[in-house]
Amino acid sequence: MSNYICCDGIARRDFIRVGAITGFSLGFGLQNFLAHAATEGISPKGKAKAAIFVRLGGGPSHMDTFDLKPDAPDTHRGEFKPIATNVPGMQISEHLPKLAKCADKFAILRGVSHTLAAHELGSIYMGTGNRPLPSLQFPSLGAVVSKELGAAPELPAFVAVPSQGNNPTGYLGVEYGPFDTGSAPQPGKAMEIRGLALRGVTMEDVDRRQNLVGRYDKAFGELAKEDKILAGMDEFGRKAYAMMRSEKAREAFDLSKESPNITSLFGTDQFSQSALLATRLVESGVKFVTLNLGGWDTHADNFNALKNKQLPPLDAGLSGLFQALALKGLLDSTVVYVTGEFGRTPKVNQRGGRDHYPRAMFTLLAGGGIKMGQVVGASDEKGEGPKDQGISPDDVAATFFTALGINPRKEYNTPSGRPVMITRYGTPVKELIG
Repeated sequence: MSNYICCDGIARRDFIRVGAITGFSLGFGLQNFLAHAATEGISPKGKAKAAIFVRLGGGPSHMDTFDLKPDAPDTHRGEFKPIATNVPGMQISEHLPKLAKCADKFAILRGVSHTLAAHELGSIYMGTGNRPLPSLQFPSLGAVVSKELGAAPELPAFVAVPSQGNNPTGYLGVEYGPFDTGSAPQPGKAMEIRGLALRGVTMEDVDRRQNLVGRYDKAFGELAKEDKILAGMDEFGRKAYAMMRSEKAREAFDLSKESPNITSLFGTDQFSQSALLATRLVESGVKFVTLNLGGWDTHADNFNALKNKQLPPLDAGLSGLFQALALKGLLDSTVVYVTGEFGRTPKVNQRGGRDHYPRAMFTLLAGGGIKMGQVVGASDEKGEGPKDQGISPDDVAATFFTALGINPRKEYNTPSGRPVMITRYGTPVKELIG
């Protein structure tokens, strides 16, 4: 999947890379990830057991996607027309026809609003559910889910396709960070992921190197006990070794194993195939998957970019995702959250584009007990702000966590001992959570 550079120079890509340990390269990229992936799952209630987070990096226009204003002035309404969906009274952009046919499988939140118009800050806010502070780095949604729900045997709790992006773990620490695929999947192929794809190395080679690691642990046992990273090598080395030997782990990333009736729901573009992969990962037991579709920073030529580049893969990938989860019997147990970092200006600029605009934006929520097939909230007649009371990113995050059985008011302690709630100010949106 391509990386995108936004107008402020921020690359919409992962800022975290997991390195290998010199001298023990086979599988240690994976082991190093697993060494930071200890989990302690507690989820006493909540319908959802997994989550998929779709990041629309750059900030998509609400006015041209899910919150059109056909009666707004010419300076605002843009070129696209609304079309009806399979939900009475719900309309979305004419360039999202596949999503219009499955609108009963998601909810649109309009009038979502905040005040951070910079890509980095907006991304952190929407990706954590907490307004950024200079004194504290909040954990991403995925890091919290990884900590609370734990991991399935032989699989990571948190996978990012192809990468997570900024601020993945915050004060929780890197042990709750993502396992990055590093690339997007291709149609009908198994992904070659370091540590899972052996590429010319036999399992006998893996066994020999695992025995070497065992001798290393024995020789340096006392030192390992005193060093936190070394102390974890035994435990997480065994899990990395188990994943490399696991047919289940390899098959989870292999799109050639998917049935034709599922693959036919998706396009062949990278985002669609990533969405298909997300359904396989959740089906296999992964608790949190991040997907990325960048390129929404349309300061110029907004309508051409959306019509010909951005909206077709979004339409194909999201509609396929919702329908595939439903056919697999996973929609009720998987909550899906789709968002950019902000919306874009209702007024079209002189370059035919729309600029950053956090005062009004959309998000989508689906699955996991969310009441779908509805529009919640509204923007005003020009799309310039919430019509009544706005919905904050904190509220959306609190709704998301509640659907997963995670109390958004639960307190964690930072390394310095400071108590911090998962979502400090958010309140679940009552129209979405029964």
